[in-house]
Amino acid sequence: MTTITSTGMANDHMSADRRTLAGRIDALPSSAGLWRFITLLALGGFFELYDLFETGYISSGLVAAGVFHTGSAGVFGIADQAAFASATFLGLFVGASLLAPYADRFGRRLTFMCALAWYGAFSLLMAFQQSAEMIILFRFLVGIGLGVELVTIDTYLSEWVPAHLRSRAFAFSFFIQFLSVPTVALMSWWLVPQTILSLEGWRWVVIAGAVCSLVIWLIRKNLPESARWLAQQGRHQEAHQVLSAMEKRCGIASPLPPVAEEGRDGGQFAPEQPKQGRFSEIWAPAYRQRTLMLVVMNFFQAIGFFGFGNWLPALLSGKGATVTHSLLYAFFITLAYPLGSLICSRYADKLENKWQIVFSSLMTVVFGTLFAFMTNPVLMIICGFLITYSNAWLTFSYHAYQTEIFPTHIRARAVGFCYSFSRLSTVFSSILIGLILQYAGSQGVIAFIVLSMLIVMLSVGIYGPKTRGMDLENI
Repeated sequence: MTTITSTGMANDHMSADRRTLAGRIDALPSSAGLWRFITLLALGGFFELYDLFETGYISSGLVAAGVFHTGSAGVFGIADQAAFASATFLGLFVGASLLAPYADRFGRRLTFMCALAWYGAFSLLMAFQQSAEMIILFRFLVGIGLGVELVTIDTYLSEWVPAHLRSRAFAFSFFIQFLSVPTVALMSWWLVPQTILSLEGWRWVVIAGAVCSLVIWLIRKNLPESARWLAQQGRHQEAHQVLSAMEKRCGIASPLPPVAEEGRDGGQFAPEQPKQGRFSEIWAPAYRQRTLMLVVMNFFQAIGFFGFGNWLPALLSGKGATVTHSLLYAFFITLAYPLGSLICSRYADKLENKWQIVFSSLMTVVFGTLFAFMTNPVLMIICGFLITYSNAWLTFSYHAYQTEIFPTHIRARAVGFCYSFSRLSTVFSSILIGLILQYAGSQGVIAFIVLSMLIVMLSVGIYGPKTRGMDLENI
């Protein structure tokens, strides 16, 4: 008799857990409706990464058109290509560190849509500038929108996806986003050497990304707000309404009615009042080590990721490939970005995200070292492909990871601050890599990348907490 009662109580408790907002989100099935939502979010990221990676591919066209100058003849006394890359990442730093916190204040959806519109508009304006100064200025403004957009996508995605699918969802999202990299590589290889309707090819590469991003903006206007954020703001009825709509989208015909949350002693308490996050909270004892770990990780992973990705054509040219061949080789290498994310999505939830970051960094170290000594085009493409594969693996792992370890009311603020250091490091490393390439060649750049990835491995491997399968509120 006692056993039956205990079981019944346990089942009632389990049922109640599944009817809380967090429990209902974690109970969402892996359905076509949920994956369509993830795809819709990822489409915005597609054009953000398209724009981000075009930095390295259109620079040769700007130089060939006589707009950009090399060496001390550049606008700031350095090569305009380096200033162009640095302006991009300085804008990303400003957007991620100063403006991304608005996603905690005004919501994920509104911030998301405003950032996408900002990026598309200024990117389109940049395509019609005639001087290096104005192109670099507009590139900085484009970067601000990108910085806000990428942070908001991560927080948005982590708050809507159930715990058992979180890493897999990030991997699939980046599969879609990374399709932009071979796209921009192929378009640059095709368009940059040409002039169409009196416009240089590099302008058409920029215009294509800007126009398509504005089309996506129209498609995504009906995205729901984050239910977790709505609840955090005290808008509980609205939170459960949008969650009920998501449950119907996922094929749950009759959602269970919500219940009040339960305290640790089993008693019920009223839903928590709206809570505005403060910057000082990310330095509270509970989060200080996590914040420092992510700052170090972001600072050095960006050197490895963008050092190889943005400078790939230049690294290949430094090994003797012509501009046309280097762009074509780069296209084949960048196929590993979407393919790597797609393959990784099959096992993303089987391993802790912190160890995925460590192992992917180790893979970059190994194949980066081999790439430095390759001269055969086929072997260069193979090693480059595997480095890019490891970068894709690293990317979805750390994007998922850094959104998991902070609470909802400071998630965008904390992730934006930590993530901004990846952009700040790239401002300086873009110039530094240019100097290393000039004086130490491709081998020197690869050595710099390898050392950076070793630091990533140590910081996350030693200080990173475990998160696999845990609810966001309990990490």
